[in-house]
Amino acid sequence: MDLVVYSVASSRRTDPDSGKTYNSVLKPIGAPFTAKAVNFHTGEVTDEVTTEPAEGDDIDQTIAVMGGADWQRWIDRLRQANLLADGAVTIAYSYIGSGLTRAIYREGTIGKAKEDLETTAQRLTHELSALGGRAYVVVSKALVTQSAAAVPVFPLYIASLYKVMKEKGIHENTIQQSYRLFADKLYREGGTPVDEAERIRIDDWELRPDVQQELARIWDQVTTNNVYELTDLKEYRREFFQLFGFDTDGIDYDKDTNPDVSLLNAR
Repeated sequence: MDLVVYSVASSRRTDPDSGKTYNSVLKPIGAPFTAKAVNFHTGEVTDEVTTEPAEGDDIDQTIAVMGGADWQRWIDRLRQANLLADGAVTIAYSYIGSGLTRAIYREGTIGKAKEDLETTAQRLTHELSALGGRAYVVVSKALVTQSAAAVPVFPLYIASLYKVMKEKGIHENTIQQSYRLFADKLYREGGTPVDEAERIRIDDWELRPDVQQELARIWDQVTTNNVYELTDLKEYRREFFQLFGFDTDGIDYDKDTNPDVSLLNAR
């Protein structure tokens, strides 16, 4: 293998050595977080949705689930089995975001897990150096995913972001962003560009000052009455349903389907 992509979002993880199960939480640290939110099914915007801060071992539990331990285990096993090619690269995904999301994400429990992921990347780079390989954390832009939908502020933020980036001609869906990652960053001629923390940044367009300024303007003005005008909530909802196979053109969802399908590889 010359490339290993570690891309896992989970609410729980069982340590295969100890058998202990850990549960992650999406909470701010130190103080409650209050922000606008939208019910993307109905379009209702709520001005103040509050998430209570982490308590007890919430941070440690979240690091155990969403940090770098499982990534480390996978790479260790692949190395031990001599399954990694010379020059092998491994990447894992992260997110930083803007001031609108920072308290609930990068400065919250999940942010601590992402810091652990970055520490793991440094350790893996050292371990893979014997093969001429290395590890990167890739900082992505905000996208419609099942895990992002679980963060209270994110549906409204992403719907607003899509609107702004489309108007500026720099919107990317998941596939387009992945293509830019591999073509323009990871396998770029002349070497992989990284930031001061050795991370690959494909959130650069999201964090452009002009994009964030327009997002802040929308955020201050958006209400239930104008959410479809100021944001791209319809596209957010469509992409969310498409994660599960719904709202796709050319499909008759009222038509009966036979679930008993013969699979060639099952014969």
